[in-house]
Amino acid sequence: MIRSRRLHMAGKSDRMKISEKLPPALIKVGLESQDKEELFEEMVQLFVEAGLINDREAAIAALEEREAKMSTGVAKWLGLPHGKLEEAKEVMLALGVSSAGIEYDSLDGEPVYVVVMVFAEIGNPGPHIEALAEISRLFMIPGFIERIRNAQSAEEVLELIAAEEE
Repeated sequence: MIRSRRLHMAGKSDRMKISEKLPPALIKVGLESQDKEELFEEMVQLFVEAGLINDREAAIAALEEREAKMSTGVAKWLGLPHGKLEEAKEVMLALGVSSAGIEYDSLDGEPVYVVVMVFAEIGNPGPHIEALAEISRLFMIPGFIERIRNAQSAEEVLELIAAEEE
């Protein structure tokens, strides 16, 4: 009975909220990286400093392994690198903004200005797919990526995301 009610009521309110999975410590406005390799190092460091990842090399290897299949620069100005990690016990997100743009080997050949990095646990694809779908939905909203790109602080990024999730 409870399950069927939850399924019946499923909708916008049941969506994963990116703003709830993205603490300010994992948002960096002012990325310094110029290319994808530097970017992976810089963004993984956010997880390390937050105490969420201990094995930097495994995290970078997971991203590179996924990237070898196809570029995760899949939308205009957006990089969405993701991978699965033994250390991950839930979906972990970090977001970075670059004012100069990062050479990313994107499918459209353009640099990326906003990067959302996702790590998920091995053997539980549901939350990983849900996070990627919600990030994709948000960044397909007309003008949203430009607003994130122009944000001046982690708090402003979070406010913009939360406002779109309402």
